[in-house]
Amino acid sequence: MAPTLPGGIWAPTQAFFDEKTENLDLNTIAQHAVRLARAGCAGIVTNGSNGESVYLSPTERALVTRTTRDALDTAGFQNVPVMTGASDQSVRGTLSLIAEARDSGASAVLLLTPSFFKWAMDRAAIEDYFLQVADKSVLPIFIYNYPAAVAGIDLDSELLTRLAQHANIVGTKFTCGNIGKLARVASSTDSMGYHCFSGVADAITPALIVGGSGAIVGAANVFPRMCVNVYRLYKEGRLEEARVAQQQLALADWALTKRAIPGFKSILRHYYIYGGQPRSPMRALSPEGEKELFHEIEGFMHTEQALSDATQPPNAS
Repeated sequence: MAPTLPGGIWAPTQAFFDEKTENLDLNTIAQHAVRLARAGCAGIVTNGSNGESVYLSPTERALVTRTTRDALDTAGFQNVPVMTGASDQSVRGTLSLIAEARDSGASAVLLLTPSFFKWAMDRAAIEDYFLQVADKSVLPIFIYNYPAAVAGIDLDSELLTRLAQHANIVGTKFTCGNIGKLARVASSTDSMGYHCFSGVADAITPALIVGGSGAIVGAANVFPRMCVNVYRLYKEGRLEEARVAQQQLALADWALTKRAIPGFKSILRHYYIYGGQPRSPMRALSPEGEKELFHEIEGFMHTEQALSDATQPPNAS
């Protein structure tokens, strides 16, 4: 039976590299994961698109996940699960990555639709892929519906609802941003404990309103307290405060979306003295680009830093 995983805000974390060698910076990876757990993130996702997973070897992917799991455990956050991206183009390759993810301490995996041979991936082939993987996977599966990353393939609500009937497929991340689709899947799976997560920070409250479980959003790397605050306000029934907080987060998230990974890392380096640069060939922001970004987010960062961490590990004094 698949383990129960929490709703809430999950952070798809960045991978960090030594600026001279481009080797993994494991100390920073550990530090960042613990910071996000303290802010109240319900879970951590490694090796997603924000984690530059396409630039990592299988060995490096496993090391990122293991480092994250160990750091959370050491800091007293044993209850914060780690999900990891384990996407490959074949069923066989995906199952191999899933086995490595389990051995590295992951509690679940996040899977994109195979897309290299897009011409071969009709509706039946997509469904068959996920079912074959789910039948043999040693970890529960979240489907990652992210059309921009898979040659435009966008899974519809009917297919997602059918796949959700499999006991080993436990959620979907809707990075398609389609709230209507999320609502349809949430309605059809309401009694199953299925997780429908927003994949964009500007749709956390809309997703919750229509039955979503929370969100897996890159903005949580930079504004984790703001993301957690939106979720908390809604769950507490403070709807007007949640609306205002969501509006502010949507504005902040747009500043990030325009710059993607280089922008995230520039902000972390500027405000938290870590972050480094993306791995080549991705380029860092120019000094002019950084100046413009810091100006755009200054007010939002004041809001972030004025909020308190949401939680402490159980053994904290």
